[in-house]
Amino acid sequence: MKTAPDSYENKVLDPNMLEQQAFIQQVVEDLLKEARRLGADAAEAAASQDAGLSVNVRLGELETVEYTRDNNLGITVYFGKRKGSANTSDLSPQAIRETVGAACDIARYTTDDPYSGLADAGLMAVDPPDLDLYHPWPIDPAAAAEMAMRCEEAGRGYDARIHNSEGASLNTVAGIHVYGNSQGFIGGYPSSRHSLSCALIGRDDSGMQRDYWYGTARDPSRLTPAEEIGVTAAQRTLARLGARRLPTQSAPVIFRADVAPSLLRTFVGAIRGGALYRRASFLLDMLDRQIFPSFVRIHENPLLRGGLSSSPFDNEGVATSAKNLVSDGILRSYVLDSYSARKLGMQTTANAGGVHNLAIESGERGLSDLVREMDRGLVVTEMMGQGVNRVTGDFSRGAAGFWVEGGEIAYPVEEITIAGNLRDIFMGLSAVGNDTDIPGSVRTGSWLIDQMTIAGD
Repeated sequence: MKTAPDSYENKVLDPNMLEQQAFIQQVVEDLLKEARRLGADAAEAAASQDAGLSVNVRLGELETVEYTRDNNLGITVYFGKRKGSANTSDLSPQAIRETVGAACDIARYTTDDPYSGLADAGLMAVDPPDLDLYHPWPIDPAAAAEMAMRCEEAGRGYDARIHNSEGASLNTVAGIHVYGNSQGFIGGYPSSRHSLSCALIGRDDSGMQRDYWYGTARDPSRLTPAEEIGVTAAQRTLARLGARRLPTQSAPVIFRADVAPSLLRTFVGAIRGGALYRRASFLLDMLDRQIFPSFVRIHENPLLRGGLSSSPFDNEGVATSAKNLVSDGILRSYVLDSYSARKLGMQTTANAGGVHNLAIESGERGLSDLVREMDRGLVVTEMMGQGVNRVTGDFSRGAAGFWVEGGEIAYPVEEITIAGNLRDIFMGLSAVGNDTDIPGSVRTGSWLIDQMTIAGD
């Protein structure tokens, strides 16, 4: 068996990422060859390696510096319709043999599953495009700490009521990922991700409050400036001082753009293949049916250059492409990998591993416009707990935010619960704001919902 060099697992990520990709690709090829040697009818393998730096500061002092280097190798083998998988973080030749052997041993004891197997060969990505995902950041710990300190200092110095800090953190990571299978597909690409965050504590006569802000990007030159992140964290913290309780009532609710992504993720979870073939989703059998108002369009764009979740192929090697999940308010597509697609008698939607650069079409009005339109109600800026039943659609979560009177923010609120059913929440979506400049891989503005239950005193 041709193997990667014994020193591979100790190799630092090379500035020449083409060389690094060749090493990782060789590991994947070796996995597949060993699977064939042991008699597997089919196999798929993935290997990755990344390295990064994490720096944390607090109250103007350096707290931690951490270098990370992670390896991951996984192999799935098929003997007919019997499947076995194994993983390791050791990329040495011996580990390759042992990991493939373990997967084969597992497969021999599993039962036949008529839906298991590789994705269809005709769906594999051909000549995947370069999506501009790799921008390494050769920042040293001293410079990283200085940047994090500037971020925290800007926030702490913004107002005398900012009296404490949970610190600021800078993280940078870059690596390579390769996937291959026994149908002849093998592909990989390098990527990077960088982030800076700050969390602050404010205090006045009413008590203490905490909030944070952050920035994240593939390219470090596109990170939000450190001082701006710190000031935003301070402003968000100060806005929460003096929070009150609310009486129980029904009222319109705005999910601000930084919390609205959780609604989109809940929606995606309800149309995933696993939930559907288990018949454990409130959106079961809703394909080609109205689930949102007619103005709503929800889509993904895996091929967005520089996107935080862009990918030319999914975790099974299937070519990705832009598509609508919802258009004209109608559910147009589920989110399927090849296994769940076969269970449902459908074709994979190239979503093995999840959705990519999910977005909802924004409207023309900003958050302040939505607040004026709402006139009286609640703006949600934080949600707590996991009170979502994806089988029934029942939704109940702890929340904090701001109460609106006369189309203006009146005061902050806390220790409340918002509740409803997701079917009603989705159909009750009145508008989506244009305040979409929130860092992250989900793009959405604020959501205005026409009515929800608000539980308080």
